[in-house]
Amino acid sequence: MPIYEYQCDACGEKLDKLQKMNDEPLKTCPKCYKEKLKKVISTSGFRLKGTGWYETDFKNSNKSKTSENTALTKSKNEVKTL
Repeated sequence: MPIYEYQCDACGEKLDKLQKMNDEPLKTCPKCYKEKLKKVISTSGFRLKGTGWYETDFKNSNKSKTSENTALTKSKNEVKTL
């Protein structure tokens, strides 16, 4: 479930609310009890890291190919024992 941010136009109160996507938006401010609560558009709270994402895979295509070749060479030279 996403966390939505709200701000009251009357008193300026800010709050976060964990809601289902199909829940009705909040309208009444919990501080001043006026129906002036509005959703605030904000930045997301996470970042995609690691391989498999645009930032790491496609920014420098030569670098990723070089590291792949090195990994293949290393794996061919390794002998695994059980």
